Amino acid sequence: MKDKLENIKRVMSNYVDINEDEWYNFSSKFIVKEFKKREVIQNYGDICKYLYFVEKGILRVFFIDDEGNEKTFHFAFKDTFTADYESFLKQITSNYIIQAIEDVTLIQIPLDALHFAYKNLRYGERLGRLLAEEYIFVFTKKTKAIYTKTPLQRYQSFKKMFPDVFQRVPQHYIASYLNISSVHLSRLIHQTNQNSES
Repeated sequence: MKDKLENIKRVMSNYVDINEDEWYNFSSKFIVKEFKKREVIQNYGDICKYLYFVEKGILRVFFIDDEGNEKTFHFAFKDTFTADYESFLKQITSNYIIQAIEDVTLIQIPLDALHFAYKNLRYGERLGRLLAEEYIFVFTKKTKAIYTKTPLQRYQSFKKMFPDVFQRVPQHYIASYLNISSVHLSRLIHQTNQNSES
């Protein structure tokens, strides 16, 4: 298990300093778990019990609108955190579904582990705040892009940020994330490819 915690230790150390004793006591509360491709990790209406760190694979965070359509809100890639933070922190039912796009290995951090960090790590409260801020930035950036960027701009930004994602994520999920139809996304891909060739 120690080897599987090296990445999360490195990522968390980018936020705050954690000494070896603090890390041993904090990380002993983590749960390493594997999920198969397409497996649902958290369902709509459940309480989000963990903050998830993606050790391997990709997660999709989505919700279902009033017409029954899946709307992809976020993709979580290797070495990133995700959760329904409101559900996790308030222990209320979630409006989101979290699903494995590929076989994934997750490090699950229970709420009591976070509370332990607040009380026992020198910079535990700072760590919790920075992780929550990261989620807020993702939410704000996504919302702003929908209202201020054209579909082409959203596609180009997404492609630049995640260059290999089109080989790993079904196209209709990407279209949903960009808030466009699959047909529209196909046109944008074709248009962009033509422009790069000319």
